[in-house]
Parts: sequence; C-alpha cells; structure tokens
Amino acid sequence: MAGKVIQNKRAFHEYHILERFEAGIALKGTEVKSLREGNVSIVDAFAKVEDGEVFLYNMHITPYEEASIFNVSPTRKRKLLLNKSEIKKLSGKSTLKGLTLVPLKVYFSGRGWAKLELGIAKPKKLFDKRADLKKRDVEKEIRKAVKSR
Repeated sequence: MAGKVIQNKRAFHEYHILERFEAGIALKGTEVKSLREGNVSIVDAFAKVEDGEVFLYNMHITPYEEASIFNVSPTRKRKLLLNKSEIKKLSGKSTLKGLTLVPLKVYFSGRGWAKLELGIAKPKKLFDKRADLKKRDVEKEIRKAVKSR
C-alpha cells in the first residue's frame, strides 16, 4: 500500500460509529502528492449531502511545497465519490435527529486511489466518554499485570 493511513482518533472518542462507508475523494494533482506524504488532517472535518452529492468540509491538506502556483486552498470543499444508492442511504440517515457524517480515515487503495472511510455517527454523552476512558484504563492495568507475571 502506497502512502500512509491517516486516522481520526478523536471521532471514536466523540461519537458512536453506527455504520461505515468507503468513498473516493475528488482531488487535484498536488493534493494527491501531499496526501501521499501524509500531510493531511481530518480531525475537524465533516461531510454533508447537498443536491444528491456528498461533500467533505474542513479536511486540511497541506499545500505541496514543490508546486507553488498549482496549489489550491488547503480546506476547500471536496466531492466524495459514492454510488447513488449509498448517497440516498446517507442522506436519509444524516437527516435523522442527532446523526452526522464523520470521516474516520484516509488511505490509498491497492490500485492507488485516494479513499476515505466515512461513518454515520451519533455524538456520545459525557458519561459515555468517561466510561470508555475508565474501561481503557482497566484493560491497560490488566495487560500490565499479566505482563509482569
């Protein structure tokens, strides 16, 4: 696999992921080069369905240094490439109260295409976040105890 896998770890802390979709990303040439180097942030990104198309907002791709005049805005809105049936499913679920479309990871497929894993997510409450942290700490202590034996 060429390039790096960029994950949105904050999404798993902030949201319950209900369903996942794989989408292609419509990118310009210099953005692809910058993405291959791993110069991307999807922490503040979100997706929206508009007029039968899905767009990704706030994904920051650092401008490629060697291509000064061909660079585009780092946080421009980018079109996501999905099937019509998937778009209908996403638009139906994203209009439900409290559900959002959150990018989970960006990677390159085996054929070299830039892909984005998109999740339908429901925000966690504060007590859910605390419970997850507590669970993780307990598991960490168990692993430590097993390792020390």
